[in-house]
Order: sequence, then C-alpha cells, then structure tokens
Amino acid sequence: MLVYRGFSEPAPAPTALTIGNFDGVHLGHRALLARLRAVAAASKIAPAVMTFEPHPREFFAPESAPARLSTLREKLELIAEDGADLTYICRFNAQFAAIPAEEFIERILVAKLRVKHLIIGDDFCFGAGRRGNFEMLRDAGKRLGFAVEAMESITVDGERASSSAVRSALASGQMEHAARLLGRSYSIDGRVVHGDKMGRHLGFATANIRIKHEKPPLLGVFAVEVHGLSNGPHAGVANLGIRPSANRLPHPLLEVHLFDFAESIYGAHLNVRFLHKLRNEVHFPDFEALKAQIARDVETARAYFKH
Repeated sequence: MLVYRGFSEPAPAPTALTIGNFDGVHLGHRALLARLRAVAAASKIAPAVMTFEPHPREFFAPESAPARLSTLREKLELIAEDGADLTYICRFNAQFAAIPAEEFIERILVAKLRVKHLIIGDDFCFGAGRRGNFEMLRDAGKRLGFAVEAMESITVDGERASSSAVRSALASGQMEHAARLLGRSYSIDGRVVHGDKMGRHLGFATANIRIKHEKPPLLGVFAVEVHGLSNGPHAGVANLGIRPSANRLPHPLLEVHLFDFAESIYGAHLNVRFLHKLRNEVHFPDFEALKAQIARDVETARAYFKH
C-alpha cells in the first residue's frame, strides 16, 4: 500500500475512494473496505482511502476527545490488510476545516484523488460547517463524472458497530464483545524497552512495551496473546496502567509477562492482543501483597488459556 501525506500530486490512477477516521478499523469500516475492493476490482481502478490526522475531534476539542483505539501506524496497517492500494493522510487543521464543501469535491476529490466511485458511511458530513452530505456528493458526481454510494451501518448483536461502541466495550472490560465489534481481538503495538526491572524483583519478569496511546481505551490486568516473536504467538498476562503500588507513573505503561519464556527481546516490535480482562488495577499496601496478587493473576490467566 502506498501512503501519501496530503495531496501535492494527483493520484497515480483513477480511484474508488472511501473517506473516514477509521479509528480501530471495526466491522463497519471493514465492510466499507470490502465494498471498496469489490468496486475497484470491477472497474479496474485503484482502491483508495482518505483518513485524517489528527482526529477532527482532537482538533476541535482536545480536552474532551475520546481515547484513540489505534495509532496512525496501527490504523494504516489494518487498512492495508483490508486491501487498500492507496491511503491519503489528510492533516486536519484550521485551514482544512475551513475548506467549503464544494471546493473539497472539485479540488481534492476530483482534481487530486481522481475519484470515479465514492463510498461513504451513512452519517458522513464534510466541509466547512459540515455542509457537505450525501445529496451534495450525488449531485456533484452527476455533474463531474463520479458515482456515489452510502453504506448502511453494520450491527452486532443488535448494536451498531462503531468506534464509540468499541471504546465502551473496552472501558467496561467486555473484551469478547469488543472483539465481535472489531472482527478480531483488540490489540496495541509497541516496542520493548528497558524498564526498572520491577517485575524481576517480584518474581515475574515483564517486557515493558512503549506505546503511543497517551490515553488508552482500556486499563487493568488482562490475559493476552503476543505476536511478533519467533515460535509465536505467546500467551501471557499484561498490566496496562500507572502502577499505583510501585513507582506510580505519570502515563500508562504496558507490561507483559510471557508464560514459559526467558529470551531477551529488547527492541522487538510486538503486537499485544487483549483477550480477557482479569481485574482493574488497584493499590496494594506492600510488595508482598502485590506479589501474591500477581501470582494469582498468572494462575487465572493460565487457566483461561487452558480452558
């Protein structure tokens, strides 16, 4: 997949295009991308995605913006897995937000992205003041030579698959429900870095994983599956939080104890999949109480994988 930042050059080929934030790339997004692939293949044009960085809600109201489900890198990897050939990262700033909807269609969609078929979600709005909508796109398409279609929402167990629904499931520890909304287990990527070796002192060595989620959508202790190492995947137990009982941290840290694993993996880039929540992160009165609870967490996680 080719990734472009901005629209300095026209697309290398006519495109079937979809537009969205694609945070988490859930089942609704994946249905959109599947339809994009099918249209592109039938018309022999390139399947392309336009997404935004930062998320528009982070730009307009950073203090109240929701937790991101995926970093930009994770989102791009998931979009590539679902078959896009081209992805355009649009820098969302005051200048972009002020572009009139009509100009967005003619200058960006038609002139730069060479759109021939546009697929949008059923709630898509765009342009200054969010004046642009499906009807405007349909009318412009008739005049400028591109087709437009809107995808209906995808529901899971009667609930609309959406980024907010996934966040709600993760925040409440409903990992299995989040996985159904996503079409896969929720995961976070990161690189293994040196830490304070606290896990070794407690008898459970951990891989400290640097994550780019400043505000993760979930916190606590989890049974996890780790991908990215040889002879994997590897089962383990993870703590994602601020460690209130040991050297309290200013930002959440992801620590993973891999079962029956003793290799040095500093520098490895791992994908940690959160399968089942064991408990919330809590404060313990001393190291012995913390150590005893970690032992129980390991036992509970092993039982989860066994059954």
